[in-house]
Amino acid sequence: MSTPSVYQPTDGKQQRPPALPGFEHIKHYWDSQHAIHTVRIMPGEFYVSTANEMITTVLGSCVSACIRDTKSGVGGMNHFMLPEGEKCPTSGACLSTSARYGSYAMEQMINTILANGGQRERLEIKLFGGSRVLKTLHDVGTRNIEFVRTFLEMEMLAVKNEDLGGLHPRKVLYFPATGKVLMRQLPIWQDDEVGQRELQYKRSLDATPITGAIDLF
Repeated sequence: MSTPSVYQPTDGKQQRPPALPGFEHIKHYWDSQHAIHTVRIMPGEFYVSTANEMITTVLGSCVSACIRDTKSGVGGMNHFMLPEGEKCPTSGACLSTSARYGSYAMEQMINTILANGGQRERLEIKLFGGSRVLKTLHDVGTRNIEFVRTFLEMEMLAVKNEDLGGLHPRKVLYFPATGKVLMRQLPIWQDDEVGQRELQYKRSLDATPITGAIDLF
């Protein structure tokens, strides 16, 4: 695997690697525990890096796919949920309106990875999330899991590791340059905070129709 770009230390920490075009607005900070520049993504966002960065998020019912090219190290993480609609079928094309949102979230990130040097046959995929934290909408996490598994099966992309379902929210730390993932389950008492954030995100999805389409390279 090629070595990511190395940045010279500045005032005790590395200089932040430049973000790819379109990602400049994503929140970032220096993580002193892991000594690395870190990008935090929120529901509905994704981030792709070509340098030595960490990407983090907190998941409830939402799902994150961590995808990287194992040779070049370019990779990213998304954070998405399906809006209300039909379940993604277990076979055949995902044609429902809700599945189009999930497909858009996956295709955008994969295409960005491929456009920055990644190759489809070298993609390594890890999946997280889909827990039951939205108690009034008990099947949301399950639907998200069904969708992402079906999408990847249809695209003939294999999953290396996954931690999906259950009752606990998750905090995920992803290092795309190496493929390392650190994940921990959060206490159930944090469900309310995570659930409220995801419920707000879900409402925005239900109110905003998706336009256009994206095809994988």
